[in-house]
Amino acid sequence: MSFAVSRRLLLASSCAMLTLSGCMVGPNFTPPHAAVPGAYTEDAAASGAYVSGDSVNPQWWTTFNDPTLTALEQTAVAQNLDMQIATARLLEAEAQAQIEGAVLYPSISGAASMTHEMPSKEGVFGLFGSAGSASTTASSVANGSTSAAGGGGIQVAVGPIDIYQYGLQAQYDLDLWGKNRRAVEAAIANARSSEESRRAALLNVQAAVASNYIQLRGTELLLSITQKNLNAANQLVQLTAERQQAGLTTALDVANARATAAAIQSQLPTLIASRDALIGQIGLLLGQTPDGLPADLVTAAPVPLTPPDVPVGLPSDLLTRRPDVREALQDLHKATAEVGVADAQFYPDINLSASASLQSLQLKDLNEWSALTYAMGPNITLPIFAGGQLRGQLRLNKAEQREAAISYAKTVLTAFTQVNTALTNYAQEHDTLAALNIDVDQSGIALGLAEDQYKQGLADYLTVLNAQQSYLQAQQNQAQSAERLGTDLVSLYQALGGGWESTYPDQQASVAAQEAPAKD
Repeated sequence: MSFAVSRRLLLASSCAMLTLSGCMVGPNFTPPHAAVPGAYTEDAAASGAYVSGDSVNPQWWTTFNDPTLTALEQTAVAQNLDMQIATARLLEAEAQAQIEGAVLYPSISGAASMTHEMPSKEGVFGLFGSAGSASTTASSVANGSTSAAGGGGIQVAVGPIDIYQYGLQAQYDLDLWGKNRRAVEAAIANARSSEESRRAALLNVQAAVASNYIQLRGTELLLSITQKNLNAANQLVQLTAERQQAGLTTALDVANARATAAAIQSQLPTLIASRDALIGQIGLLLGQTPDGLPADLVTAAPVPLTPPDVPVGLPSDLLTRRPDVREALQDLHKATAEVGVADAQFYPDINLSASASLQSLQLKDLNEWSALTYAMGPNITLPIFAGGQLRGQLRLNKAEQREAAISYAKTVLTAFTQVNTALTNYAQEHDTLAALNIDVDQSGIALGLAEDQYKQGLADYLTVLNAQQSYLQAQQNQAQSAERLGTDLVSLYQALGGGWESTYPDQQASVAAQEAPAKD
């Protein structure tokens, strides 16, 4: 016997003497230490006028103060198809954990049978000689009747027999080395990982609804701005044509005015297509066709305003708030437990079994005490040679554990990077919008002055055209910046993990409760 086998048998004997429930081989899971910065980046800290260190609002979409957006979020949580898929997967993982957990308890089963059997004439009964008469009935065998045939020895008539039996069987795995408990631990970690995956799906759906809604309102604003500028351009075309008829300008100015109006009008179809596509995308997120969407959604409304300041919490809170970080942690827990399962495969398996039943050749004798039969005893299995399969499995699980640890570290680093980027983008967009507000105000004043001077003959049409184009561009840039500010805030909330830690919408909890399987 090799030293390795002797060592394992010695360890097995020691653990068995300590307790029947046994020890658990393999590593115990300990959450890894993650490096957490004391604060976010300096660029993010410079945005102190827009963010605060207070706790993140669990219902962050309400900070936009838009009732339509709030209603859409509630509908999406209840009806989104991706959420229903994630919920189904969670129920699958919980059911799998229940299946794995059953091995920790004894299994008891009942069985009943009636067998009509014809024994072989060349089998065991052949030891007693050949049958004396082919016409001997099966009942004579059942009653134990025999006949002697001179000096030929004992002759037994072989015929069909009936065997009646019913009873109970029980089995229990002692799990001395924790193989089953590690498997259950891995299954529970997998179920928790699926729960965090569903939380991540919820956050993604909520962020997608808010982002598409803000883009929709921004597109509607661009449509409104473009339509107003088109109306103004058409009025200028009419004014230029009247001035031409009066001999105050040339056909060139009329052509330029009409070209400008046509260029503005050419933007409308693209904006309308974008608006309809966004409505359709929101409908998909809500699990509805476009014709079933609420009237408030398809009615133009302003772009939701961002709050004066946004609570972002502390960097240390991010590890417990981001669902993807928590999911990666559970994946690491699962991989660690599976190492224990693989390690326990090297040790003996002890299984206790027992059975008790009543067996009789006559149905009327089935309930007699003399018909009782039972069996009990342990079954010990020790792996001796498996061609390297067990060691290969252990190496595989250890490699998967290392991969899960690296994945967790990368997820944590990605989380802080995304928050820093989102904070910087949000702060910088605030400054951009402030500058564009001034641009719009001054461009509007310049256009008004240019039009007045053109009407009075103090300026040529080129001055009006340049002022008109500058004003339109400034308005469009302002609308797009307001839209980006809203979507940047959504990205920031998403990077922060949505704001909730252990809570979950009641709609999804009720779905899980309705789908929960009945107890055995």
